[in-house]
Amino acid sequence: MGSLNMTGPYDFNKDSIDINVTKVSSGNYALGFLDKNSDNFHVTYIGRSDTDVNDRLKKQLSVTKNIISKYETKSLSFKYSYASSPKEAFEKECYNYHNFVNSKKLSNNQHPQSPGDEEWKCPVCNE
Repeated sequence: MGSLNMTGPYDFNKDSIDINVTKVSSGNYALGFLDKNSDNFHVTYIGRSDTDVNDRLKKQLSVTKNIISKYETKSLSFKYSYASSPKEAFEKECYNYHNFVNSKKLSNNQHPQSPGDEEWKCPVCNE
C-alpha cells in the first residue's frame, strides 16, 4: 500500500480543519479512520482542491454522511498536504487514488479528473 505523504491525522470537524489547515492553497486530502489499537490510518476517500484545501475540506463535511454511516462506531479523521499548483494537486490525487483504489475501502472509485479546461493526463495510467 502506498504512502499519502500528508500531515495528520486530525479529527474531521470544522474547528480542527481551521486549526490545522491555515494556508489558502491548492492541496490534497484523505479521509479515513484510525485503528482502535494502533495508529494505522485506513483511507476511505481521496480528494483535492485546486484553490483552497481548507474550504474544500469544510465543504466535504456536508457530504460525508454516507461515509460515516458505514463506520458508525468509528470517528472520521483527515490528513492533508499543500500543493504548489493545481497541476501538482491533480497529479498527487492520481498517485493517491491508484495507491488506494484496490483496497476496497475507498468510497470514491472514479478516477480523478483534470480541472476545467485543462487536459492533463494521469501520471500513472495516462487517463
